[in-house]
Amino acid sequence: MSAKKFLLPAVGATVLAAGGAAAYLYLKGPATDGNTPLTLATVIPDEAYMTAFVSSDQQAWSKLQQFGTPEAQTVISQSLQNLQKDISAQSNIDFEKDIKPWIGHSMVALLPKAQSKASQPSLLAVITIRDKISALQFAGKLASQSGGQSKESEYKGNKVISSQDGKVYAALLKDYLVLATDQTTLENAINTTQGEPSLASKPEAKAVLSQALEIKNTLAKAYLLDYGKSLESLLASNPQAESLSSLNTAQLKQVKSMVAGLGVDDEGMRFKAVVAMDPSAPKYNYKAVSGKVISQFPADTMALFSGGNISQIWSQATQQSQSDPTTQKTLDEMREAAKTANLDLDKDVFSWMDGEFGLALIPSDRGILAQLGFGGLMVIDTSDRQTAEATLAKLDTLAKSSSIAVAQRDVQGKKVTEWNSPFGSILGHGWLDNDSVFVALGGPMIDIATTPPSTTLDSSNTFKTTTNGLPKQNLGYFYLDMDKTMAQVNRFSMMTGAPIPPEPAAVLNSIQGIGMTSTKVDEATGAMDLLLALKKAK
Repeated sequence: MSAKKFLLPAVGATVLAAGGAAAYLYLKGPATDGNTPLTLATVIPDEAYMTAFVSSDQQAWSKLQQFGTPEAQTVISQSLQNLQKDISAQSNIDFEKDIKPWIGHSMVALLPKAQSKASQPSLLAVITIRDKISALQFAGKLASQSGGQSKESEYKGNKVISSQDGKVYAALLKDYLVLATDQTTLENAINTTQGEPSLASKPEAKAVLSQALEIKNTLAKAYLLDYGKSLESLLASNPQAESLSSLNTAQLKQVKSMVAGLGVDDEGMRFKAVVAMDPSAPKYNYKAVSGKVISQFPADTMALFSGGNISQIWSQATQQSQSDPTTQKTLDEMREAAKTANLDLDKDVFSWMDGEFGLALIPSDRGILAQLGFGGLMVIDTSDRQTAEATLAKLDTLAKSSSIAVAQRDVQGKKVTEWNSPFGSILGHGWLDNDSVFVALGGPMIDIATTPPSTTLDSSNTFKTTTNGLPKQNLGYFYLDMDKTMAQVNRFSMMTGAPIPPEPAAVLNSIQGIGMTSTKVDEATGAMDLLLALKKAK
């Protein structure tokens, strides 16, 4: 019997395992107060290194109903109906009537495998029973359907139900239904409820599980409590992960813990992650950027990536590569490639990129961009204009040697150096002011760069909506206008004769945009905020 087919009957059989009148009196009592991750963690053994909390708050989940185009709502509704049909076909269970009334908050945890030679971690799930009478009724219904296709044993006074294939073990502990992928893990959970150390008893874990993320209507949270151990488990269970260099592995192990949460509010779905670094990890002096560069781009910008101080990031990567031969080799190869263009990668390219920058994709159907549909524009602030100009001059010389016509012209009172091919203008660069240089990919982008937009990106409604509630003091933005992006995607799909299937297209078209920022909380802590702005239901 498969674990999948066993799971639902095991829930019912386990709830009934207490037996007779005693079980009824127990189930008739009040529901448990398993309403926080820390409470659920009292059932999880202390060696767990990763957990996920799923809320059963119907008010929070119902907030999602305010979003979605009619097409997207139809797709989601149909998917839920198909899931219900699949459950009913296997066990004659109706989720809304049989499960939803009693199931409460739950937590899933990853633990080291009991058998040391096994690579896959053990999985433990703790589910709150919030309505015991409904749970008893559900158990009775499932017990009558199970047909005896399960095994029963006892461990320290607790009934344990397992599938015939030994892939799922279940028990009723306190007011929780507990499921595990192996017997030892379930027995360890039983030991925890009888006095052995729990995850909630560990001071460092308690601090992480209690951390507030300031997300409204939380749907789920994830906790990496021991990042080093979780990374080791990933590397052990995934052969492809072995391609990570020793430097990348060492950097990841510098992460002490991470907390991530998903919630929903009036703008859409919000995701936030807070990462705490090990105190011994190198300290990086990342500083918040002003965001002024965003006003250099027009309101119809399709996508934007902004930030600051590329030179510092490169310098730190160079320093860290000294302890990793693989990364060092890659950087050396990049330097050698730059030399073919008569450029010193460290001095000519990265050294002067010490200010704020913005890289944008902007729709255009003019000139050389007519077929592509969009062009690229980058603006970089620098305190070393002399080096920047010298680098651009070297690139102009390289272009000339490749039979590209390089000429200067005035655009909106600004001197622009333009690269031209037989097909039209392909690139241009110039200065917007004393310390802001632009590089435009595609002739039409030159006009956009040199002409102050009538409506700037940061004042557009879509940008405001998509970045609403994100920290203003941040290290930069990632922004995506989904309508403009989908217009380009659909355009290419029609050209290639491979349109996007209706179901994925309906979901994507219900998204207004994506906004993301990263922030520095303190010397050892960073955070990332993301908003998936959704269109309102009509």
